[in-house]
Amino acid sequence: MSNSGKMRRTTVLAVRKDGRSVMAGDGQVSLGETIMKQKAVKVRFMYKDSVLVGFAGAAADAFNLYERLEAKLEKFKGNLTRAAVELAKDWRTDRILRRLEALILAMDREHMLIISGTGDVIEPDESVAAIGSGGPYALAAARAMIAHSALDAPTIAREALKISASICVYTNEQIVVHEIGENA
Repeated sequence: MSNSGKMRRTTVLAVRKDGRSVMAGDGQVSLGETIMKQKAVKVRFMYKDSVLVGFAGAAADAFNLYERLEAKLEKFKGNLTRAAVELAKDWRTDRILRRLEALILAMDREHMLIISGTGDVIEPDESVAAIGSGGPYALAAARAMIAHSALDAPTIAREALKISASICVYTNEQIVVHEIGENA
């Protein structure tokens, strides 16, 4: 199985609404067509709990890239955009890193970024972003809920992932939602 098959088998969603910034991830870990774990935590805090990061890809790649992003955040004193650009540059040019096929979703209170190994650092126009195989379903559901409901950001994230889980076989309902500021 190629890495590109692995990187899509998850769902991570970021939502910003009414001053609240949240990121949610499902808990399923699949190997091929087999569910290996149901309660994995795919979203974590970084840099003094001011940045949320989610990952779609192989676990070993995730840990490597998490460490590198954390080092960049430390170096640039929590400046997510600068850290993301520097990570993307390293990821694209490093002989070993450039073989990793993965996506990172990162957010702080001001920015929401999708970072890839091809050097992309994309800030979506809207207040939602998603990665992984269930990402398009969660993204569509979250956009609809933001536009047509009074639900808050954590509820939107949780409900959007539930919708994704009902469609994507690589997404489950073991959902973890983190909010920037929850540890303050």
